[in-house]
Amino acid sequence: MAHAPQSPRELRAVRTIAALVLREMGTTHGRAIGGYLWAILEPVGGILLLTLAFSMAFRSPSLGTNFPLFYASGLLPFLMYIDLSQKISVTIRFSKALLFYPAVTFIDALLARLLINGLTQILIFCLVLGGILVLYDVRVMLDIPALVLALSMAIALSVGIGTMNCFLLSLYPTWERAWAILNRPLLLISCIFFIFDDIPEPFKSVLWYNPLVHIIGQTRKGIYSFYNGDYVSPAYVFGIALVTFAFGLVMLRKHYKTIINT
Repeated sequence: MAHAPQSPRELRAVRTIAALVLREMGTTHGRAIGGYLWAILEPVGGILLLTLAFSMAFRSPSLGTNFPLFYASGLLPFLMYIDLSQKISVTIRFSKALLFYPAVTFIDALLARLLINGLTQILIFCLVLGGILVLYDVRVMLDIPALVLALSMAIALSVGIGTMNCFLLSLYPTWERAWAILNRPLLLISCIFFIFDDIPEPFKSVLWYNPLVHIIGQTRKGIYSFYNGDYVSPAYVFGIALVTFAFGLVMLRKHYKTIINT
């Protein structure tokens, strides 16, 4: 069965997004390969620091026997969320000069940022995790569907929070500083350095509401076959992602002209 030809409007949107992706690649990473290497070296450096610090204090990590693998299972999805949500949140600021052209919409800009930065973060995740498994000869049976679900949860939450903040940051600049303050404890309360199961009550019940706890727990379920992680709720994470994305999209549509003219 033959596919219906794409309309000129659809083709124009594809060309616009492709042009925005190329612009993003050149602006963010530069034309030299060093820009992309730095994006990979940043999480590697964090994992090495955590490994050195905690291996001197503890005999073994909370899961398994390999410190780098354990901290990578927490740090990689955490950094994916932080980087991707932040990049999406400043989409309009990044592409504001282009949004005055009728052919370029804020949705095109959002999709372009999601595409290039999402693929970059997935590549970083695979390279760093694969590098640890090869370098340390770690014998684990990866659950690929579970890891795909974990990455999907991280990307969905990043898009939701990023789109919401794209509106808030564009209309209320002081929100950027407030959001940065609210995010400071995340590194300590997202179960990167420990597992959710080891947290005592009543803190355990409170931390359950942090969606990053579920994303990191799902990642560890995909890496450690013996880890149950029955507290993980993908529906909860996708629910937050959907609500925040819908709110951000509706408000951006409503206040779009005001935002680009301020």
